Amino acid sequence: MGTKRALEQQLAVVAGFERPKASLEQYRTPPDLAAHLIHIADLQGDVEDRLVVDLGTGTGMLALAAALRGPTRVVGVDVDPKPLQTARENRRRVGTRTDIEWVNADATQLPLCPDEPTTVVMNPPFGAQDDNVHADRAFLETAAALADVSYSVHNAGSQQFIESFAEDHGGEVTHAFQAAFEVPKQFDFHTEASRTLDTEVFRIEW
Repeated sequence: MGTKRALEQQLAVVAGFERPKASLEQYRTPPDLAAHLIHIADLQGDVEDRLVVDLGTGTGMLALAAALRGPTRVVGVDVDPKPLQTARENRRRVGTRTDIEWVNADATQLPLCPDEPTTVVMNPPFGAQDDNVHADRAFLETAAALADVSYSVHNAGSQQFIESFAEDHGGEVTHAFQAAFEVPKQFDFHTEASRTLDTEVFRIEW
């Protein structure tokens, strides 16, 4: 098992969105956050020799992080085909030989029924845009249907909602930790060069 620092360094080459869409809340997951999430998942035995599904993979940051830690295979799902092209290029940059399938589909209506131990990782939309309110709820519903365990990034202050949702769907939050999420200026409504958001990551056993 490699170190978290080594994983972060490997992910530094992962390119972000060329033309991000505000409506889909397309932000590149920071390499340090991705490395932290996947390192913890690996320590919990939730990556190696398992199927890992990255919902809303974007340009593939979490999927590629998982691919570097010995899963049987990885599936990265995104509704927007353009970032998936970048994800394929990012795979070549990272150099992993793990079997990765990039699927252009709505992560909240996923035609996937795995019959093997499955871990979902995801940085879902936070619902910051008016037409995207509660978007993370739909992603969690997919995780509950697909996975034995999931890791997901949410706005700070989400713990009560996440715990309630998990309980209502037969799951249990086993780990929660805070993480900084740096967002660069990429849309007209951004007024700062960059902004650091307080986020929380949750591990849920379903």
